[in-house]
Amino acid sequence: QVQLIESGGGLVQAGGSLSLSCAASGRTFSTLAMGWFRQAPGKEREIVAVISPSGVNTYYADSVQGRFTISRNNARNTVYLQMDSLKPEDTCVYYCAARSTRYSDSAYSRVGEYDYWGQGTQVTVSS
Repeated sequence: QVQLIESGGGLVQAGGSLSLSCAASGRTFSTLAMGWFRQAPGKEREIVAVISPSGVNTYYADSVQGRFTISRNNARNTVYLQMDSLKPEDTCVYYCAARSTRYSDSAYSRVGEYDYWGQGTQVTVSS
């Protein structure tokens, strides 16, 4: 089992920045592909950004490309999401996700490819 604890959500004005963190435990972190997803009320969960176990490979949703940055520190068992130039439409609950891998250094982009999820953290962007 993998436990994921997110932190860093909150309220920010449009154009501002927030940084999310997700601390993982229970498995060797460097074997986990990690991702950030988000979900608005009444909508399906969608990808924000994902990163491969080594951190070399990343993938972003078109809606956040150029504004958000995903990174990881394997020594600290933590994945980060730096969110800049935030827009009101970024308002969502943000979830950290993990997928166990063995020999792949892929960044997995689909919700269904992840085995473990955090409890979510609310991000609210006011106009």
